[in-house]
Amino acid sequence: MGRVEFKLDKNGNVAVPVGKFSFEPQALVENSTTVIEAVVKARPASAKGVFVENVTLSATMSPGLKVDASSFIKL
Repeated sequence: MGRVEFKLDKNGNVAVPVGKFSFEPQALVENSTTVIEAVVKARPASAKGVFVENVTLSATMSPGLKVDASSFIKL
C-alpha cells in the first residue's frame, strides 16, 4: 500500500494526484476514495463546522467533475 500525502493551500484547498490517464477506471476510483478518506481522517479535533465542503476531480488543464462526498463526511 502506498502513502497518501497532501498539503493545503492558504484557502484550504487540497490538490492530490490520484492516477494517470493510463490507469484502469477501478484503480482511479480506489485511489480517489483513499485520498478523500485520508483527508477526512486528518480532520483536527479542534475543527468546527463542515470540514469537507466540495470534492472535484479533474485531469490536468481540464474542467472539473463534481463528486458527491456525502458518503465520506460523518456529521
